[in-house]
Amino acid sequence: MKLLVFGRTGQVATELARRVPEAVFLGRDAADLTDPAACAARVATSDADVVINAAAYTAVDDAEANEALASAVNGAAPAAMALAAKARGLPFLHVSTDYVFDGSGTRPWRTDDPVAPLSAYGRSKLLGEEGVREADGAHVILRTSWVFSAHGGNFVKTMLRLSESRDALRVVEDQIGGPTPAAAIAEALITLAGALRAGAEGGTLHFAGVPETSWAGFAREIFAQAGRRVSVEGIPTREWPTPAPRPLNSRLDMSSLARFDLAPPDWRAGLAEVLAELGAREGASGKPWENADR
Repeated sequence: MKLLVFGRTGQVATELARRVPEAVFLGRDAADLTDPAACAARVATSDADVVINAAAYTAVDDAEANEALASAVNGAAPAAMALAAKARGLPFLHVSTDYVFDGSGTRPWRTDDPVAPLSAYGRSKLLGEEGVREADGAHVILRTSWVFSAHGGNFVKTMLRLSESRDALRVVEDQIGGPTPAAAIAEALITLAGALRAGAEGGTLHFAGVPETSWAGFAREIFAQAGRRVSVEGIPTREWPTPAPRPLNSRLDMSSLARFDLAPPDWRAGLAEVLAELGAREGASGKPWENADR
């Protein structure tokens, strides 16, 4: 199976490259996501069997002031990729987000629940979903949440960095969701790519870590596994204002995964693997994670 992957240095793309190093990965220098026609051309001239979009504008707060740019990257570009994939009869997989929901209620969001994004980032990702569906080719839209890995910027690495100079932190406790290892997302995408290529029916799926927790609960588990003596005070979202509003309820109903023989990953086990890679597990020496963003 030949994969064409938009994205090269992001969390999911990095994990895909570890598992399928022979795939073609397109970074910003090879695929400008602000130019949908150029993205479509890369699909049209590729010899790939499956196309995966693992690239996105992920600066949630910055998107509030740059919605047009976010919409081009997260909306118009994947729509163009999907149309080009449809024209060649290629399955297309696209990574999306829980931010397409408004975060109300407490039950997990089903794939067919009404969408109502609260932020520019969420609106831009919804545009991408709509464009992929309208292309009407074989596709999977994989909504996920709270992605973390040993690469790039993410909550795990932020907590580790703060623990070097702080012995107490205030972290939001009324936002509930599922931290998701990028490695698990990559493995799910590979499984889904094979299923689509074999003729399986795609659609919109939810994929996130279990069990559900809060950001504060996530932080406590990070420090517990890393052996860091940092106390975490849980606070409400109103005490931690951000330019982009965050959904309070990011729980995702993942019952649709069963037909692909996929199961939600245990994020605590994924966290242990990430901390081990970063040399941040309890008892490890050194701090190689400090400069791991580059």
